[in-house]
Amino acid sequence: MRSDAEEPQRTSERSTLRRQRTRADQRTRLHHTDWRPHRSHQLTRRFQRLLDGAGVRQVRFHDLRHTTATLLLEQGVDLVVIKELLGHAHIGVTADVYAHVRLNLQHQAINTLSTSLCTEDQ
Repeated sequence: MRSDAEEPQRTSERSTLRRQRTRADQRTRLHHTDWRPHRSHQLTRRFQRLLDGAGVRQVRFHDLRHTTATLLLEQGVDLVVIKELLGHAHIGVTADVYAHVRLNLQHQAINTLSTSLCTEDQ
């Protein structure tokens, strides 16, 4: 059974833990607690610190958009879906920016078809 004297101490400990967790979250979070985005320079600094802490080579934050779009395209995700995720106003923007990826995918598709047709003949 707990004494009444222990309760303020437990409350204080919980409070301290909550503050420490909040500070740790703020160091790794890429947005404010109310979900407003950080200013671009703040975001860049936080992102670079996260990369440093993870031992990952430095890349620009914006490069993540291109990496994401490229990986999604290579996995067969529809260009319209990628356009929406990236926030492009027109599909033409997405198609133009990622044309090189689409060309590689077309070459792969042709090679796959060729292999399939050659295998069936034998």
